[in-house]
Amino acid sequence: MPTFRTARVVEILHERRGLQRLRLDDGSRAYALTETIGRCGVDDEVVVNTTAVELGLGTGGWHVVHWNLARDEFVHPGPGHIMKLRYTGLQLDTGAAAEHDAPRAALDGRPVVVGSLHSQLGVVLAVLATHGRPRVAYVMTDGAALPIALSDLVARSEALGLIDVTVTAGHAFGGGLEAVTVADGLELAAGAGAAVMMVTMGPGVVGTGTRLGTTAIEVASVVDMVDALGGRAIVAARASEADGRDRHRGLSHHTVTALELCRSSAIVAIPVGDRFDALAAMVPARHHVERIAIPDVTAVLAATGSEVTTMGRGPDQDPMFFEVTAAAGVAAARAAPPDGTVPGR
Repeated sequence: MPTFRTARVVEILHERRGLQRLRLDDGSRAYALTETIGRCGVDDEVVVNTTAVELGLGTGGWHVVHWNLARDEFVHPGPGHIMKLRYTGLQLDTGAAAEHDAPRAALDGRPVVVGSLHSQLGVVLAVLATHGRPRVAYVMTDGAALPIALSDLVARSEALGLIDVTVTAGHAFGGGLEAVTVADGLELAAGAGAAVMMVTMGPGVVGTGTRLGTTAIEVASVVDMVDALGGRAIVAARASEADGRDRHRGLSHHTVTALELCRSSAIVAIPVGDRFDALAAMVPARHHVERIAIPDVTAVLAATGSEVTTMGRGPDQDPMFFEVTAAAGVAAARAAPPDGTVPGR
């Protein structure tokens, strides 16, 4: 059950489109999603949802502003009639790109990188930027954080020019294009001219430590969807040498389980080298393991100005995670049209 408390805003720490980060009078921190409740000001009294922090979950120690008591109402009409966060007290009319006749296109063999962690996005984007710089779309699922405004990674990547199109699918919201489903989002991304797409959830991943109790297994349904729509699915495998949990060391059980649940075949990019042979051997036989010679990931991130961590670890602390993810980026770059344009255009 949720926990709500009242506090007063004493400082606005940071602000960007859709998001404010605030310091409260009890010393805690909170963020406000301005698309859902409007802006907050210094000295405003706010109601904050403290549930996740009090449970010690991976929110980074931030409460969520539920309502600003300084206002009696908030009216912010949306662009259509498609609701997200439906039938909750925060439902909002984001509209959908399809309501406004946004162009869409078939995938026609376009590479689609499918990941299970948000941090993989930053590595793939950096690799693509140094391998021909194709036009890239990010399709964010609703498997974790719902507001794309919460992603520092997306905000930095957009500022660096590494993402050309953002699409929020399902109950995720705030992207450049709003999609009702991931399939809808993929065709909208193709219609926006993306030559390469990446699909993964926003910040955070829900998991119970059990085989099926994780949102990461959405990888299976996305892979099958990409195949059915005529795209080329490339799985960014999750792997680690530094994770303290046995189930995530080597090739993560999240990746193995999702690949076992797929009904279609995907490319699973694994770096060349003896260190990675055991990972390749764990990939179910239905899929095609593509061994990839990878660049120096630290150098690639530095060259693009990217800052990426996973579970608080950078490439020096968990090189395998970054190297295996980079392999998916290289595979996608190879599969993209040589000039980065859309097939058939």
